[in-house]
Amino acid sequence: MEGEHPGGRVTRAYLGELSAEFFGTMILILFGVGVVAQVVTAPDGSLGDHDSISWGWGIGVTLGVYVAARLSGAHINPAVTIALAAFKGFPWRKVGPYSLAQFLGAFVAAAIIRGVYADRIALVDPDHTIKSQGIFSTLPGNGIEGVSVTTAFFDQIVGTAILVFVVFALTTASNNPPLANIGPVVVGLLVVGIGMAWGANAGYAINPARDFGPRLLTLLTGYETAMYDQNGTLYFWLPIVAPIIGGLIGGALFKFLIESFLPAEPETTTVSEPIENG
Repeated sequence: MEGEHPGGRVTRAYLGELSAEFFGTMILILFGVGVVAQVVTAPDGSLGDHDSISWGWGIGVTLGVYVAARLSGAHINPAVTIALAAFKGFPWRKVGPYSLAQFLGAFVAAAIIRGVYADRIALVDPDHTIKSQGIFSTLPGNGIEGVSVTTAFFDQIVGTAILVFVVFALTTASNNPPLANIGPVVVGLLVVGIGMAWGANAGYAINPARDFGPRLLTLLTGYETAMYDQNGTLYFWLPIVAPIIGGLIGGALFKFLIESFLPAEPETTTVSEPIENG
């Protein structure tokens, strides 16, 4: 079994894959949640706006992918991992460990941001309410009234379908993708674009680990409403379930409506595929 010794012990190479997913996701969250923290704790707008948030997340994705790509393929997102298992031959037995590593990386990054930004958060929201909860996790309408949970659900399906569809396009060798060393930059630009076009209805989580890791951290550090939206509706499940559905839809659309028509060529290593660890 790849990644394990015959006796069942996890190999050093497999541990490297999980470490890469942990740190790649941690870097993603340090930049992504970090930029949101900076913007929210400066309500006069002096330290950024929605565009800077979009760019911060995109840069975080790019750098996270550079950290993890060589060892694990840089999924840094359970929705991507599941889609790769469903349509690209990624081993299903690795989905759980990869997803856990991603969640833990997001959780640790959120803890760092929670500590470093504690003073500034206390200045704008000393009671730790919905007002600053959006730093760490998403809400329908980004906390503004008027966007339903149903709209947020379908928004997350569409946003993640776009993400996975284009990631597959960028990492399928026979589709003439960008060179491996440029691929992370293009994936980062993809996330910037999603943030600018699909950020209003649900905060473009498009990543279960990105949302649930920081959300759990806030629940443990004073945010009693962390699992709910601004209307008191249980919400934590939505940025987990909807992105997984969206990722499977995006992967299926690429697999059957694009990849099936591509010329057969030998696959080479891309940013979504780890090196052969033996």
